[in-house]
Amino acid sequence: VFFFEAVFPSSMVSDFILLLLEGLAISHHFYTDKEEVVLWMNTVGPYHNRQETYKYFSLPFCVGTKKTISHYHETLGEALQGVELEFSGLDIKYKEEVLQTTYCDIELDKPKRDAFVYAIKNHYWYQMYIDDLPIWGIVGEADENGEDYYLWTYKKLEIGQNGNRIVDVNLTSEGKVKLVPNTRIPMSYSVKWKKSDVKFEDRFDKYLDPSFFQHRIHWFSIFNSFMMVIFLVGLVSMILMRTLRKDYARYSKEEEMDDMDRDLGDEYGWKQVHGDVFRPSSHPLIFSSLIGSGCQIFSVSLIVIIVAMIEDLYTERGSMLSTAIFVYAATSPVNGYFGGSLYAKQGGRRWIKQILLLHLKKCHISHLFDQVAVCCICFFVILPLNLVGTILGRNLSGQPNFPCRVNAVPRPIPEKKWFMEPAVIVCLGGILPFGSIFIEMYFIFTSFWAYKIYYVYGFMMLVLVILCIVTVCVTIVCTYFLLNAEDYRWQWTSFLSAASTAVYVYMYSFYYYFFKTKMYGLFQTSFYFGYMAVFSTALGIMCGAVGYMGTSAFVRKIYTNVKID
Repeated sequence: VFFFEAVFPSSMVSDFILLLLEGLAISHHFYTDKEEVVLWMNTVGPYHNRQETYKYFSLPFCVGTKKTISHYHETLGEALQGVELEFSGLDIKYKEEVLQTTYCDIELDKPKRDAFVYAIKNHYWYQMYIDDLPIWGIVGEADENGEDYYLWTYKKLEIGQNGNRIVDVNLTSEGKVKLVPNTRIPMSYSVKWKKSDVKFEDRFDKYLDPSFFQHRIHWFSIFNSFMMVIFLVGLVSMILMRTLRKDYARYSKEEEMDDMDRDLGDEYGWKQVHGDVFRPSSHPLIFSSLIGSGCQIFSVSLIVIIVAMIEDLYTERGSMLSTAIFVYAATSPVNGYFGGSLYAKQGGRRWIKQILLLHLKKCHISHLFDQVAVCCICFFVILPLNLVGTILGRNLSGQPNFPCRVNAVPRPIPEKKWFMEPAVIVCLGGILPFGSIFIEMYFIFTSFWAYKIYYVYGFMMLVLVILCIVTVCVTIVCTYFLLNAEDYRWQWTSFLSAASTAVYVYMYSFYYYFFKTKMYGLFQTSFYFGYMAVFSTALGIMCGAVGYMGTSAFVRKIYTNVKID
């Protein structure tokens, strides 16, 4: 507030604060008889690509006669999600029925007809809102031969009310009119109110699909992944405990030998690289920034899932995205702390570049106010918190306290079998983590690219826990074999072997696109694979950070328990 008061007039500051408060406010959802009920027209777009949307009035629909309504501002989450609410102009009052009434006429010239024909050919649907309840309707339809095209002109609304609250809305499209150039097409609507026994808290249940999300396949996949975790953890524990016990016994015998016998002995294994295993990774600036970002992404995912389990975020437009933005900004110190402490331990000196690299984020915003809001969040919230986290990480845990001294000269890496090469380990490391989540990926993709509302966040929490456990187990095993081959380049290997899970997820997105969707065209294809690339990259950074953190604890533990000469 002080910043804005120093730059802008006081009246503008008060308007800005009021705007923020209205954006954060939640609709009261209570009505009195004959109170105004607003029908919002949102977006229109092809049915087979839910994410390709345009403003409803980008098609040549006409507006109702009512011009003035209550003041309204959309939230930042709605704007970022692509919500384009525009008043329909229809006069609707609580519990007041409206018989079929013409509210406007469309003067159908050739350009307007072409626009409607294109929308009908591409199966365009539109979305509306009444009291935050979504309603979908189809623009029109073509005849069997595809020669004549018809527009639905009559919106028949049936609204269910329980006491003084709206609990149900249904739309029936009628009045099919053939599209003929240079004609006048009347648009009409009607409103019918009915009593309903649906509780307000349960009014979104009709939009959920329990038969899809709680299908036996979904339960079986969770159980299968859980059993795989038990098996993998047990297997890793047994192998490593027995193997490490033998290694410790062998190293203890070597310590009891005199120098002559030790020189004649065949020394090998992970102890031989104790002077290089804690050597700073190559490109420490980039590496520490990736680890910090991955820790923050994991924190955001965990907190948002917990909030979504407690609160039904899908009942308010943009609430999920707004929550994610708030949590992302609030967890910025996590990014700075882990990234800054790791960079300090690896002897980093270019702190300004490291902080800026941690802060580097990109957003796609459509409105000017959204650009200003996001820029303010980035520069006045995220950046200072990131800086605070970096300073804390550097001062509290940035001292290199490794259990082994780092040699001045790097030890040469001996030749090893091809399957022990870091590149091979990286390629194979993501298979098991992907296998534990790929069924859940199908449900997540379907909720994003189709008309499904994801609400089983308990499943998502289990999958996140399973993914972390499997990732840590796999990276520990891969790192052990790498170190046993006397290759100390474990840091990037552990990160990339876990991050390779994202490569398999992105490959799965190709299968989903060609076999589970009906998208087509350059725009939709670019849109789909662009979003999947962003999602996969974030998932890969998170998995890489989780894998590295678990492996780092393992490496520190085994070298702490070994006496180094």
